Amino acid sequence: MIGLFDEAEHATPLSVDDQKGMIPTWVTTRADLNVAEQDNILAGLAWAQRRRLKPLKIATDEFSRTLHRMMFGKVWKWAGRYRQSTLNIGVEPWMIANESAVLFDTFRYWTEHSTFSPDELAVQFHHRIVAVHPFPNGNGRHSRMMADLLVESLGGQPFTWGGGNLQEDTSELRRAYITTLKQADAHDTAPLLAFARS
Repeated sequence: MIGLFDEAEHATPLSVDDQKGMIPTWVTTRADLNVAEQDNILAGLAWAQRRRLKPLKIATDEFSRTLHRMMFGKVWKWAGRYRQSTLNIGVEPWMIANESAVLFDTFRYWTEHSTFSPDELAVQFHHRIVAVHPFPNGNGRHSRMMADLLVESLGGQPFTWGGGNLQEDTSELRRAYITTLKQADAHDTAPLLAFARS
């Protein structure tokens, strides 16, 4: 069994300072944490869907950070704030704001010039924000929700992301997802696009 703050395979490790940011006092196990976060994520999704925003309003620093806070703000004090620690994934903390701005500008260009189909545009965005890894935790869940909101705002349907639970640290589904992200790192986004629609 994985302890509350034990490092899980392919999961972002939380620094000791980030661990101190937990709000609910009843959380004592990883299962408790998963429940608390899932309840908060559902509330964040409801908040986002009520807004019915256009793509260029979604792909902004302000919306991205607010969405993360709405998804995790009842569980973590640092929700919606960029991480301050160096991780084994993502850019250095001092590069997060700049790399995020580049991503949002790139998305604007892609949208204005119809560079990709709605599905591919949202998946490209998802991959790039995961690569930046702006927050202490919840980056995958946040980036998948951002992609779902973007593809919906472009007239498509939300992605299925393999049709299962990507939070189970040792599941085959999670391993397959991580593999497609690594393929996208090597400039092959086709497997990630196929996974998003599987």
